[in-house]
Amino acid sequence: MSAGMTNTYNVLGNLLRFLVRGSDGDSSYSLMEGTFPPGHGAPPNRHAADDEAFYILEGTFEFMVGGETKTGGAGTFVKIPRGAVHAFKNIGRDNGRLLVINSPGHIHDAFFSEAGDPLPPDTTELPPSGPPDIARALAAGQRNGIEFILDGHPTG
Repeated sequence: MSAGMTNTYNVLGNLLRFLVRGSDGDSSYSLMEGTFPPGHGAPPNRHAADDEAFYILEGTFEFMVGGETKTGGAGTFVKIPRGAVHAFKNIGRDNGRLLVINSPGHIHDAFFSEAGDPLPPDTTELPPSGPPDIARALAAGQRNGIEFILDGHPTG
């Protein structure tokens, strides 16, 4: 991580911390740890340039992948086929934690850095914040090859 750069962001009310960035030069993937409050997650989206997978560390999550729903707890692994519409949500009563793996990871590195609010490096708890900046996230997605599907319609 270069000087002045953080590894931790508040993205739409979720805490995402890069453990490895695909853009670091010596990596072909990015790995993030995410903390998601109850009811939070990622809206339906797809991306053709990155493979993505999730490993649940704590909590209970519901995943939608290509129109099918899967619920899992700690130890569950979910792979997203490249280009598939997918979403997930913490359906538990407490914060849930996931590992998020993207390969090669460049688009997610850029998206989360642009869409999120930087936090001090290695922050582990979300600070209070206002409502999420949806327009900012949609614009960052469009610039980085992540298409959100809102009300059944693609945004990009």
